[in-house]
Amino acid sequence: MKKMIGAIVVFILTYALFSAADYLFPIDQNWYHSLKKPDWTPSGPTIGIIWAILFALISLSAAIVYAKRSFRQAKSFWLAFLINYVLNQAFSYFQFTQKNLLAASIDCLLVTITALVVIIIAKVYSRAASWLLVPYFLWSAFATVLSFTIYSMNL
Repeated sequence: MKKMIGAIVVFILTYALFSAADYLFPIDQNWYHSLKKPDWTPSGPTIGIIWAILFALISLSAAIVYAKRSFRQAKSFWLAFLINYVLNQAFSYFQFTQKNLLAASIDCLLVTITALVVIIIAKVYSRAASWLLVPYFLWSAFATVLSFTIYSMNL
């Protein structure tokens, strides 16, 4: 029972932390809408829905790893997860606070790479936790291409 409560807390905390970027680094809508973007750029609401789903999958993955191995027994997972989280938040900082499209694009690439690392490490602890992270990796890869495209269109 204690592990289950801990896993629920990990899920809620992870979801809240990943969602924090919306509050920490608000989007300057005027600036963002003024950027040249490719026709295949998803709308703002679509991006929001996708991230809400991804945050749930990421949080569930973290909760599963915690339930199976806790923090001490899965140090490599939690370290990679923390690095990925910081990079994920840094994207919003670079993109929306600093309005630095190149730094945001490079950061997005690092998010994609570390998402893959987290998937590989998660597999050691839980195949399900690993598979739950695949959509995050795929979206991050797409976002990297989109981010570099937007950067190049606005040079």
